[in-house]
Amino acid sequence: MKLALITALLAAALAAQATPNTPPPPQREPLLLRNATLHPVSGPAIAHGSLLIDAGKILAIGGAELAAPAGARTIDLGGLHVYPGMIAADTNLGLAEIRSVNASTDSAEAGALNPNARALVAFNADSELLPVTRGGGVLAALSVPEPGRMGLISGTSALLQLEGWNWQDMALVPEVGLHISVPRLRLNGALFPGQPEARLAEIRRSTEARLKLLDDAFESAKAYALARAADPATPIDTRWEAMRPVLPAAPGAAPARPVVMHADDLAQIRFALDFAARHGLKLIISGGADAWRVADTLRERDVPVIINGLLRLPMRRDDPPDALFALPARLAAAGVRYCIAEGGRDSTNARNLPFEAAHARAFGLSDDDALKAVTLYPAQILGIADRLGSIEVGKLANLFVSDGDPLEPATRIERVFIQGREVELSDRQTALRDKYMRR
Repeated sequence: MKLALITALLAAALAAQATPNTPPPPQREPLLLRNATLHPVSGPAIAHGSLLIDAGKILAIGGAELAAPAGARTIDLGGLHVYPGMIAADTNLGLAEIRSVNASTDSAEAGALNPNARALVAFNADSELLPVTRGGGVLAALSVPEPGRMGLISGTSALLQLEGWNWQDMALVPEVGLHISVPRLRLNGALFPGQPEARLAEIRRSTEARLKLLDDAFESAKAYALARAADPATPIDTRWEAMRPVLPAAPGAAPARPVVMHADDLAQIRFALDFAARHGLKLIISGGADAWRVADTLRERDVPVIINGLLRLPMRRDDPPDALFALPARLAAAGVRYCIAEGGRDSTNARNLPFEAAHARAFGLSDDDALKAVTLYPAQILGIADRLGSIEVGKLANLFVSDGDPLEPATRIERVFIQGREVELSDRQTALRDKYMRR
């Protein structure tokens, strides 16, 4: 009886130790990765390279001659490839789990104006989708609040690394940008067959009212900011207070935080450009299907584009079938700053981010730019290139090890390191695979 009890207790202890996706402790000793092909992204690949990591950051990069300091742990990677973690620049990760289960979705607030909504505090660090996404080499993500029905200002996004006990541990940039959804401005009567002209006129009036509401919100936020600056005792309004960082502190000054305007159609993008210029905003376009049509303006104003999904139908019937597939190459040729995000902010598909870049590569984007489009370029656009996006001394050691090109579906991700800590690669999908392999 005693033996059975001891056996059960040991089994329970072992099971507790094997709890999947338990965050590892902070890095406690230097780590030397050697005998690997390093892909810094910001420079040429380094064959037979070595990488020294300490306190969660990259301490040194070199070849076989790079020596391990006393007390360091050494891992021989046997010729595998080391890449910086990819960054998903527009997702619902941590905010939406199962779309058909309302209780697992906390991505949108009711009402049109929710600038005070913060993705960070709603982020679910125990989401089953995080380890699945990590397994694809995506190690950081911009978690974006969605607009509710008829929503305009959806709230502030957060950039998080995809490992940690809670959102406090995972936050890299707690508040990145204020997100605005531009209403559809191009009314195509063919989309409303049988609708009388009065109904179409009503839709136009509704759109105009929503645009006026958006403009009035920014005017109110400006007036509130002036009032607070003149008299700090002015009562706090949480909505307008949340908008203060995106407004210029003084005429001509650059705002502290960008506004991300979600716009695909040419009319929407033009509206976003005019709106940002009128209110002195630091603008990022997300979506950008028609961005190539105003590439010169985007380049001149230094407005970057987060291309939100390539695997979509063209915007117009007379567009070529590859209009969206070739969009990154077109923007690159025009000198517009851009990055690639997985389409539709669907958190279940964030793991497919590298394959969006691979598709762009098949339609004219260079190998280097395709990799940068999901690593260094999103880091630059989101203002975190000093910590992520490439393998450079001083940056966070958020890396993955693969057996080949990560943009190829056949490539396997062998190991993942986040701030120098090796993270296990088990998830719900690998558990189901192992279960049915034993059937």
